[in-house]
Amino acid sequence: MTDQKDIIIENAIRIAEQTDSGSIFVFLASQSEYRWWLRSGRTYSGQIILVLPSDLKISESGIRKSCRAVIRSWSGNQSRFSRIKYAFLHGVMQGLITSGSRVVCVLGPSGKNHLDTITVHDLSLSWSEDYPFDVKGLINNRAFHTIMAVADIALDIGALGREGKSVGTVFVIGDHVNVMKLSHQAVFNPFRGYARRERKISRPEVVESMKELAKLDGAIIISGDGYVEAAGRHLDAGGASAKTLRGLGARHRAAAGISRRTEAVAIVVSESTGKVTIFSNGCMIAALEPLISRRLV
Repeated sequence: MTDQKDIIIENAIRIAEQTDSGSIFVFLASQSEYRWWLRSGRTYSGQIILVLPSDLKISESGIRKSCRAVIRSWSGNQSRFSRIKYAFLHGVMQGLITSGSRVVCVLGPSGKNHLDTITVHDLSLSWSEDYPFDVKGLINNRAFHTIMAVADIALDIGALGREGKSVGTVFVIGDHVNVMKLSHQAVFNPFRGYARRERKISRPEVVESMKELAKLDGAIIISGDGYVEAAGRHLDAGGASAKTLRGLGARHRAAAGISRRTEAVAIVVSESTGKVTIFSNGCMIAALEPLISRRLV
């Protein structure tokens, strides 16, 4: 009997041909799925892009002939739509697809050795309000790489909270001079006085500090090239109307407001759901949903 995963892959290839899709994203969640892929001996290198957890150990030489490229995704669990959108952002960042591409995705439940779903996505079309994905402006933002790095941090906070407790916070990335003018310190700025090189978000100790400081009231401000300027910052730019962001609270409205008044991008972690929402030009442009079953509350 043919393995279900093989049947899914063969059908995905056929659907990609019929829909004129340029790429097939195959999401593999574990080491055993990765080994299955290598054993299958597939050589669809011009079309298939593998999406693997960032902490999965792989053999670069072994995988080279079996796919066009590899995207290393956030290691935590996300809903299916969230995993797809996040992979698309990384795919654009790596130059593998564009904001107008049509892509077939193959995936299964997060963290399971099981492929059971094929989806087709035209990135040029609008997504629903439940799954917003309107990121053309974001992709062209000079701070795009920093925004994606902060999104990883936000997803960690959304999924796990901090010390077993749920945490909500706001990150504001880019145009930091104007953001600082349109905000004020709600608490003492813990990053003040540190040398610039010591505030780079690529430093593990800075990432851990940001996660800890997310518990404070106020936003964390980050320059477009990835340096933390301040934490505990109250945003004074005003907020979007409750009608525009129905069902969302003051934190989301403040984030929308600062992104409307400046060229910054704001990323919000919801304390109640762990959902990560990205704002640009005053609008919600993407939402990522980590699964929070591992959080202790």
